[in-house]
Amino acid sequence: MANQFEPQQTSLDDDLKMLSETLEEVLKSSGDKADEKYIEIKTRAEQALSDVQSRLSSASDTYYAKARTVAHQADTYVHDKPWHGVGVGAAVGLLIGLLVRR
Repeated sequence: MANQFEPQQTSLDDDLKMLSETLEEVLKSSGDKADEKYIEIKTRAEQALSDVQSRLSSASDTYYAKARTVAHQADTYVHDKPWHGVGVGAAVGLLIGLLVRR
């Protein structure tokens, strides 16, 4: 069940990598390299990018761990009480069927 969360993780990583590469390209191609203001802005932008990357990495790890925990708890519950799982599945299927019908 945890595998369904991996594509979001990969997508977030890919988006962050693309943003990072774009920002690096912009920083390399713009401004006067000898200008102090440019150097200061570039340093701040690189630091901000690094901070965002580390925060997103830790946040995504936390969400992934929580999702795995919930999936494991659901799996354990269904193994312990299979008929409850069947009943919940049937009820959800019926509800979805009724909503789709309208």
